[in-house]
Amino acid sequence: MRRFWLLFSQTVTVGLAMWFIVASMKPDWIASGLHDRHVETAAVPIQQAAGPAVAQNTYRQAAHRAMPAVVNIFTTKEAKPSARHFDNDPLFRRFFGEGVPGQDEKQFSLGSGVVVSTEGYILTNNHVIEAADEIEVALADGRKATAKLIGTDPETDLAVIKINLTGLPAITLAQLENTQVGDVVLAIGNPFGVGQTVTMGIVSALGRNHLGINTFENFIQTDAAINPGNSGGALIDTDGHLLGINTAIYSRSGGSLGIGFAIPVSTVKTVMESIIKNGQVVRGWIGVEPQDITPELAAGFGLEKSSGTIIAGVLKGGPAEKAGIKPGDILLSVADKPVGDTISMLNLVAQLTPGETVRMTVLRKSKESIINVTVGKRPRIKQPAIQEGE
Repeated sequence: MRRFWLLFSQTVTVGLAMWFIVASMKPDWIASGLHDRHVETAAVPIQQAAGPAVAQNTYRQAAHRAMPAVVNIFTTKEAKPSARHFDNDPLFRRFFGEGVPGQDEKQFSLGSGVVVSTEGYILTNNHVIEAADEIEVALADGRKATAKLIGTDPETDLAVIKINLTGLPAITLAQLENTQVGDVVLAIGNPFGVGQTVTMGIVSALGRNHLGINTFENFIQTDAAINPGNSGGALIDTDGHLLGINTAIYSRSGGSLGIGFAIPVSTVKTVMESIIKNGQVVRGWIGVEPQDITPELAAGFGLEKSSGTIIAGVLKGGPAEKAGIKPGDILLSVADKPVGDTISMLNLVAQLTPGETVRMTVLRKSKESIINVTVGKRPRIKQPAIQEGE
């Protein structure tokens, strides 16, 4: 027994000595032997999608349909010593882009536009291309072209330009009467020059006016993010149809605060067709300065209701003076359509055809009278003013 134990201890000692020598001289032999062994590990549970995602609650089709028709607009004009590149308004800020004069004494601005005809007509804001010496359009497919100015309408802040390219994608106009507050809308444009961008929101309000942005106002209000560079871009519905042209935001910092305004497609269509046909928008005019009826004025005139508008001034030699309208008269209706306030009066008169004679009802010294007025042509102005006299 003792002999057997002695043999066992000697064998173990020799084995350990050999392992030590191999570990010291050839460690890779031991590592190779360990790696050859199969070691089982626990599998990490990972779920992999079997196929493409099913489209749910997505507006990809609307965006895909409208995005090709929205273009980037780059304008260039000669810089002047007194020119301001971006005027910060504490209430409303228009989107001329970040105009930066280069070494060649030029100003560069950016904006957006919408292709409305396969013939190359593009809608944008007047302030995007105003006073531009050169207008370049970049399409979503990478093509670029120099644009020709067809006409502008500063009083609605709309303009029409044209490019000569074939195979243009034109957007489809929506029916505004089918739009209601709460409907989902998408805004498409080129904010800050980062590239074409789509943002989502809802229709916050319809028929916004008295904002002091344009002479003729009937804005769609939305909380879809609109930023500098989006001006002239498209506001679309969930079918990808054009609801309006993005034009302004309410902002104290220049960034989006969720209060944006778009010119509705009803106004856009009328202005566009007039510009393409006549090179400008022709509106009716009677030459008066209107003023809203406040509760105090209503009490002073002994009026039972505050609808209508007071004629604060009459242009000498204008259509209203020739027809017999006088300062202090209260205009109650135009062409048998009731006048609610100054805005409605401006819109009603603007829709009239210059040269036609229309019936207007006025209240003078508590007595209503019918006066026939031969409508004149509204003079063009360079800058819109909400209280500019009718």
